[in-house]
Amino acid sequence: MKNKQTRQALRSPSGATRNKSSNRPVNIQGARNQYTRYTELARAEALNGNSVEAENYYQHAEHYYRCAAAERTTPAGS
Repeated sequence: MKNKQTRQALRSPSGATRNKSSNRPVNIQGARNQYTRYTELARAEALNGNSVEAENYYQHAEHYYRCAAAERTTPAGS
């Protein structure tokens, strides 16, 4: 019974669920800016000797690089 109460408490008040994926187009300029931002942060951390944080920022940068690349290769109107 407790699990059922917990699950009900975690639901939104309206009972609606959120879709984690989005059909919105990726903002290429925003993705490029984020790529640049995370690359700069990664370089700064690498220069400070913090390789773990540098790798974290490089992974974030790679994500935004892929977002921008995917948008460039997607035909217009899709």
